Amino acid sequence: MSMILNQDQKDLVALAKEFMEKEVKPHIYELDEKGEFPLELYKKGFELGFHSMDMEEKYGGVGLDYNTISFVLEELAKVDAGFAVSLTLNGLAFSCIAEYGSEEQKKSVSERMAPGGFMTFALTEADSGSNAGALRCSYTRDGDDYIINGPKTFITNGKYGDIHVVFATANPEAGVRGISAFIVEKERAGIQIGKEENKMGLRLSNTCDLFFDNVRVPAANLIGKEGLGFKLAMSALDKGRIFCAAMATGIAQGAFEDCIEYSKLRKPFGAPIATHQAVQFILADMAIQIEAARTVTHNAAFLAQSGAKYSKEAAIAKTFASDMAMNVTTDAVQIFGGYGYSREYPVEKRMRDAKIFQIFEGTNQIQRQIIANAILR
Repeated sequence: MSMILNQDQKDLVALAKEFMEKEVKPHIYELDEKGEFPLELYKKGFELGFHSMDMEEKYGGVGLDYNTISFVLEELAKVDAGFAVSLTLNGLAFSCIAEYGSEEQKKSVSERMAPGGFMTFALTEADSGSNAGALRCSYTRDGDDYIINGPKTFITNGKYGDIHVVFATANPEAGVRGISAFIVEKERAGIQIGKEENKMGLRLSNTCDLFFDNVRVPAANLIGKEGLGFKLAMSALDKGRIFCAAMATGIAQGAFEDCIEYSKLRKPFGAPIATHQAVQFILADMAIQIEAARTVTHNAAFLAQSGAKYSKEAAIAKTFASDMAMNVTTDAVQIFGGYGYSREYPVEKRMRDAKIFQIFEGTNQIQRQIIANAILR
C-alpha cells in the first residue's frame, strides 16, 4: 500500500478539486442555507464519472480501485460532504448487484445508471435503526413476481432515485435469514416519496422516507437468491464504511486548511494567532489525527481491493476517521472563536456535516462492537 499518488491518481484528484472549486463551492452556502438539492450540479458530476467510480469499465463505469476512490472522495468532501455523499451513493447500491447480481442485472442497471442518475440503498427503517435485521418492509411471492410492502426511512437520494435497492423480509420472525434484496425501478406503481428530512448537515444531499405499497417487481429483480439480503447489505456497508472514512477525512482536511489560513491572518494581540503555542499545538494535533485517519482508511481500502478480509479494518477506519472529523471541526470552531460560530465562516458547516459520519453506515457504537467481536473471535 502506497500513500504516494501516481500520476493517474494525481490527475483524478486534480479533476475533483477543479470541479468542486469552480462548479460547487460558489453555491454551497446558499444551497446549505436553503437545503436545496442542486440537481444540475450533480448532472455535471455525472458527466465526469464521479457517480460510477467503482463500476467496472465494461459496464460503463470508470473502474477505479478503492484507494483511488478514497483519494477522490476526500477531495470532494473537502469542499462539501453532502454533495460527495449523494454523488457517490451509487457505488454502495451498485456493489450489491456487482457482487451478487446476475450478468443480466449488472448490464441492465449499468446501462441505465452509467450515463447519469441516482441509485438508493433502501435498508433503514424507523423501528430498526442499528438492528438492520429487524425489518418490517415485507415481500411475498406471487407467480413470476414479488410484491413489496412497507416503509423505509433516512434514504439518501430517495426523492431522486432512478433505481432502488430494497431490502425486505419474507418473515419478520426469521430475522436476518428472512431478508432478501430487490431491484426496484422508480417507475414501478406504488412507490411513494415521504417526508424530506430538514437535516443539521449534509444539506446538499437529499434524505427522505420511501413507501412501497404493493409494488410488484418481476422475479428477475431478486438480487442473488432469497434469504441473501442481510449478507449482501453487510458486504456493501463494509465498502461504504471505507468511503465514509475517506469523506470524513476530507471534511477534517478542509477544516484544517481553513484554520491554517485563518490563524496566519487573525491578529488580536498584534501578531498572528499562529505564533501562539496553544494554537500551534491544536494545529499539530489536527495534523496527527488527519494523517492517522488517512492511513487506516487506505489500509482498509487496500485490503478490500486485494480480496482479503477487511470488515474489522473498515469499522476501525470509519470509527476513527469520523470521531477525528468531529474533534478536528470542533477545534476549528474554537480556533475561529466567535467567528467560528457564525455562518459567515466555513468551519461551523464542516462541524455540522461531520456529525452524521459518526451515525450513518452503522453508528460508531456498532462499529466498536464489530471490532470487539473480531478481536475476541
